[in-house]
Amino acid sequence: MVKLFTKPEALAEQDTHYCPGCTHGVIHRLLAEVIDELGIRGRTVGIAPVGCAVLAYNYFTFDFQEAAHGRAPAMATGVKRVRPDLMVFTYQGDGDLASIGMGEIIHAANRGEKFTSIFVNNAVYGMTGGQMAPTTMPGQRTTTSPMGRNVEDVGMPVKVAELIAALTTPGYIVRQAVIKPKYIVKAKKAIKKAFTYQMENRCFSLVELVSTCPTNWGLTPLESVDWAEENMLSYYQLGEYKTPE
Repeated sequence: MVKLFTKPEALAEQDTHYCPGCTHGVIHRLLAEVIDELGIRGRTVGIAPVGCAVLAYNYFTFDFQEAAHGRAPAMATGVKRVRPDLMVFTYQGDGDLASIGMGEIIHAANRGEKFTSIFVNNAVYGMTGGQMAPTTMPGQRTTTSPMGRNVEDVGMPVKVAELIAALTTPGYIVRQAVIKPKYIVKAKKAIKKAFTYQMENRCFSLVELVSTCPTNWGLTPLESVDWAEENMLSYYQLGEYKTPE
C-alpha cells in the first residue's frame, strides 16, 4: 500500500503550543508543503515575529531568524540583500505587521524588496490577551474594546492588502483565508505563487491570510470558523489585488 499523505520534510516533529482551533498550524503546513514542492528547503530562511508565532522556528526544519517587534521586514531586507540566493519570508500577525511594523512593511514593499511576507489576520492581538488590533472589525469586542470597536473613535480596520497594492512599485499582493478547505486550497496556491515570484527574482510579495482566534474571540473552533466567514470576508474580500505582470 502506498502512503500518499505524509508529513512534509520542512515540518519538524514538534507538539503545538497554539490554542485549540488556531489556524497557525494550517498555515505552517501549507508553507512546508510549498517549500518541499518547490525544492527550496535547503536555502529558505524564515523571519519570526513577536506574537503567537514567536516560536515559529520550532516547527520547521530550515533556518529561522527572530526579529524585534514589527521589524521582520527590515531583517528580511538585510538577509536577502546579503544573500540574494536565499528564499526569505517573514511570518507576521496583524499586531506585528499592521501596527508597530506598519512602516517597515510599507517601505519594504515600496522599495520592491525581493522577499515574501506571510501576513496572518485574525483581527486581534493574540499572544498578549486579545486586545483590539488595527484589523479588529467594527463593533467587535476585545479586551480593550469591551463595548465593541467604535470606528468614530479609532477608525475603520486597516485593509493591508489594499493599502500595499496601492503602491506604484510592482508586487504580488493577495488575500486568501484558511478557515475552510475551499479557502485553504486557494491559500496554498497563493503562497506557492508568491514563492515562485521570489525564485524568479520578480517582486515583493505579500500573502494576507484571514484566520481565526477562538480563545480570544471567546468562541469554539467551529464557531470561530463561522464567525470569520460571516463577519470578516465581506470586509476583507479575498482575491489577488496586484500582480507584477
